[in-house]
Amino acid sequence: MYPSSTFKILLLMIHAFIIMQTTMGGDPDILTDFIAPEGTNINGSFFTFTGMRVLLTQETPPPTFHVLKASRAEFPALDGQSVSYAVLEFPTGSVNPPHVHPRASELLFVVQGSLQVGFVDTNNKLFTQSLQTGDLFIFPKGLVHFQFNSDSKNYAFAISAFGSATAGLVSLPNTLFNTTIDDNVLALSFKTDVATIQTLKKAFSP
Repeated sequence: MYPSSTFKILLLMIHAFIIMQTTMGGDPDILTDFIAPEGTNINGSFFTFTGMRVLLTQETPPPTFHVLKASRAEFPALDGQSVSYAVLEFPTGSVNPPHVHPRASELLFVVQGSLQVGFVDTNNKLFTQSLQTGDLFIFPKGLVHFQFNSDSKNYAFAISAFGSATAGLVSLPNTLFNTTIDDNVLALSFKTDVATIQTLKKAFSP
């Protein structure tokens, strides 16, 4: 069931924010209290992000996997603060495909539902876990990882904290099959033929 209690969501988001404050920062230290773009009117509004309010008003979950971010791009006050935030919404059977955050570790907090998660280390060892509501899982910085809602009936909702205002995102499927990397290079790398690579690329065409 999709969460209907505004109060419950607020409490869980506050909890996740507290967790986020303990995440080790990965950005360089700054020599001022904060950083603001030139010409910015500095008041309380500059330090406030209202983009998450939509979560409290939407009545149904999104039809596909959806991410709502609060990084430096969306919330400039995070510049230099070594923190950022993302809300992950997983309809039944949806996946956050294998990807990398090159500049930060990720601390995932499952607010509702369950998720199958995992990451691969530099020795090519896969670490997986089945997470339930209330569980946390850490994805080390720079390692390939994923999340999957394998539940055929229930939606899943999670919050991620990052140790950087700009954690970065490299989605492996999109990077490999939605760029201009030569088909022959990909075919040789995946030990397949060019026709297979071209078929895969078509799935990522606009």
